[in-house]
Amino acid sequence: MKRIYHVTEVFWKKFYALPDDQKHLLRQAWVKFQSDPFDPTLGTHKIRVLSVRAGQPIYSVVIEKDLRVLFVMKGATITSFEFGTHSIYR
Repeated sequence: MKRIYHVTEVFWKKFYALPDDQKHLLRQAWVKFQSDPFDPTLGTHKIRVLSVRAGQPIYSVVIEKDLRVLFVMKGATITSFEFGTHSIYR
């Protein structure tokens, strides 16, 4: 199945505010993510609390120790909409 990837405007604004080293890590993870969002090296996992609140599965990808990216999947469409520390899970 061919996937379609979207990134929200809020995501991009936050991305450009990151330090260069974190941008680099996020770009590296993005390459893997586009190949397979559930690549074991990404540590992708479902965030149950957010999924219940949203009424749909919300997933997180680990970029580094305390930098996560949240995304949703609707069929073949994957939308990355937020990233940050564990505080984004609240």
